[in-house]
Amino acid sequence: MKAACYRSLGPAAEVLELVDLQLPEPGPDEVRVRIVTSGINPTDWKTRAGLRNREPDGFQVPHHDGAGVVDAVGSAVTGLVPGRRVWLHLAAFGNRYGTAAEYALVPAARAVPLPDAASYDLGACLGVPALTAAHCLGGRPGAVAGRTVLVAGGAGAVGHFAIELAKHAGARVVATVSSEEKRARAEAAGADLVVRYTDADAAQRILDFAGRVDRIVEVAIGANLDLDLAVLATGGTIASYAAAGELALPVGRFMVENITLSFVLLYGLSPAQLSAAVSWTSEALDAGALTSLPMLPYPLELVAQAQDRVAEGPVGKVVLRVAED
Repeated sequence: MKAACYRSLGPAAEVLELVDLQLPEPGPDEVRVRIVTSGINPTDWKTRAGLRNREPDGFQVPHHDGAGVVDAVGSAVTGLVPGRRVWLHLAAFGNRYGTAAEYALVPAARAVPLPDAASYDLGACLGVPALTAAHCLGGRPGAVAGRTVLVAGGAGAVGHFAIELAKHAGARVVATVSSEEKRARAEAAGADLVVRYTDADAAQRILDFAGRVDRIVEVAIGANLDLDLAVLATGGTIASYAAAGELALPVGRFMVENITLSFVLLYGLSPAQLSAAVSWTSEALDAGALTSLPMLPYPLELVAQAQDRVAEGPVGKVVLRVAED
């Protein structure tokens, strides 16, 4: 099978190559999936570049997320059969065969049925972004039903799904963005109010519209902490899923106002937490409540350019179109 892989860490153009690999056979608890679309996330290029300090075990086919069709199943697998459409998550975590290939080999628990009405592109948008969003929102719809949620970075991948999951669960959603283009993206996802976080009156506009918010899904806590604290309710939660720079906390205020600060990294979730996030995402997907991000497609042979595009932080989802639907 054709596959992108790297055998050492470094710049994309230097270490990523397109090779022929032997088609892997599934073990008892594994499934092999013919990949249609491979989704690329920041964690994919950061791992390849060496920022995660994870040396490949001989070789590594990158990319956690993707969508395709089950091709073969292991002897102990139940609930999935060849021909079933699926979306994949954490495909390359502790596993050589990620989704940047014609076929991926993954534990069966990482392959989730994809409804017939959902495109492979949408399936490839899920995984890291949607599951991170679901956990940041409390891991279950009831955590935000009837509540007010602030989503920082509402035009990003996690922000997009945080808005849609929260709205589907019955929350009121405010989103912050940095530009008019991104405002349109957050509004299209369903945010009830979208403000530019750089505006001097951003906090007051949020308070006037929604009062104090119950939960914040945060992409840049160091930059946004003052705004967050200006609008967060007593007993509220800030769930931060991105790390950049240093952070000084007003510990006394956090204590007095009984604020919870949660740092979220998908790799560190317990099996029960990950399962809850998958269940919520799947339920919303089945209901037609999730939509794909704007697609920025590349062919498999341009995987290095595609990863470099992700590193630039574009608006939209960079994917590899590996095969026809």
